Amino acid sequence: MEQICFELQQVEVTFLDKEILKIERLAIHQFDRIGIVGKNGAGKSTLLKLLAGIVQPAKGKIHRHIESGYFEQLEAPSTIEADVALLGKLGVPKDSHQLSGGEQTRLKLAQLFTHYYEALLIDEPTTHLDQEGISFLLDELKYYYGALVLISHDRAVLDELVTTIWEIEEGEVHVYSGNYSEYLAQKKVEQQLQRQAHEQFIKEKGRLEKAAQEKMKKAEKVAQAGRLSKKEAKAKPNKSFMTKSKGTSQKSIQRAAKAIEQRMEKLQEVEAVKEDRPIVFRQSKAIELHNKFPIMADRFTLQVKDKVLLNETSFQLPLGKTVAITGSNGSGKSTLLSQIANKASELTISPKARIGYFHQLSYQFIMDETVWEMVKNSSGYDEGLLRSVLHSMQFGGTDLQKNVKSLSGGEAIRLKLCQLFLGEYNILLLDEPTNFLDIQAIEALENFINAYEGTIILVSHDRTFIERVAEQVYVIEDLQLKLKD
Repeated sequence: MEQICFELQQVEVTFLDKEILKIERLAIHQFDRIGIVGKNGAGKSTLLKLLAGIVQPAKGKIHRHIESGYFEQLEAPSTIEADVALLGKLGVPKDSHQLSGGEQTRLKLAQLFTHYYEALLIDEPTTHLDQEGISFLLDELKYYYGALVLISHDRAVLDELVTTIWEIEEGEVHVYSGNYSEYLAQKKVEQQLQRQAHEQFIKEKGRLEKAAQEKMKKAEKVAQAGRLSKKEAKAKPNKSFMTKSKGTSQKSIQRAAKAIEQRMEKLQEVEAVKEDRPIVFRQSKAIELHNKFPIMADRFTLQVKDKVLLNETSFQLPLGKTVAITGSNGSGKSTLLSQIANKASELTISPKARIGYFHQLSYQFIMDETVWEMVKNSSGYDEGLLRSVLHSMQFGGTDLQKNVKSLSGGEAIRLKLCQLFLGEYNILLLDEPTNFLDIQAIEALENFINAYEGTIILVSHDRTFIERVAEQVYVIEDLQLKLKD
């Protein structure tokens, strides 16, 4: 029997009187490979920190029977020594004082894999990693001999590495066997069963309501028949018997109606599956582009300080398509997007281009307004679509009244994406837009992109995301921007 590495019993985690997690019992065995999923703020990182001993529960016990290695997404690299061979393999510069986001992630991975731990607790390791870095991570973890607990928004990584999914929803952990794709299939079956149960509930409720109404109408008719005039009453023989008989009949019918109502009350309500309104971002005629290729370059050279990133490369990016640009870290993808956003003179960009630009830097809003006011004031779409777009990006209820200045980093990024897709643009540039989004928000973004009528140029290392949205894929290699077959 496999050894238990971690065990959580009757665990509760609260923050400012709000319950974050409530776990009856969970156990992790020595060869388990678990992926944790859930919306931003659901408690994924908190659960990992509980396992690592960084966060203590308000109630309950956590038993740790082994030593574990812990990787945190936002934490700066520590001073722990890393294996020189691993540093070389990951291409980490020797000068560790000025590392990019991707280089910091690589250094932390080298530090993590330098020592053997019986369990690894890893939080979003693919953020800032290029495809080469992700391949290294997959190779290390595929053959890792121990328990693995992984939080990731990269669905391809979850599919390759995990055999169990822990879904956190409203503080509770639901366990599904299989990888991410198998978990999704199970969720679809659950939704279909819920739809059927809801339809059955509505049908049965309607039938009982109709039966109760019919009984009450029948009771009313009996009552009316019993209201005989004095003259009629005198003319009728056995009047007392008839009145008593009708009164008894009326009461029995009313009792039957009451019994039906009680059955209705005992019916177990099944909620309808929440269906999002279909989203289509229509382009106004005023900002329509007609150039077949609104962004072009002829023997374009891109250089930052002394480093040449693109050397005399030529390309034509087509109108109305979603184009993905890939390539290794430092190859010039973000710099190229920045040049397009600034309409660099060396590029040929349609004079009617209205460019919306999402970059990798964190967002901070300066206007003193609510989420709803900001979106409504900057868009010409109807309120129904605005609410659907915001709901897709997890803004609902009281979230709409939050002041934009008080938003967390993740909320600000989601709001910025909503604002871009709802704005008066005909070209959108998206630089690593999935980096700090949970899977639900990434899937919402995919729906946004597929519903957008303008031109989109995006940079991403997320394979699943690119497969789902890109109509053309370019790669930067050998100082050229090349169209992939």
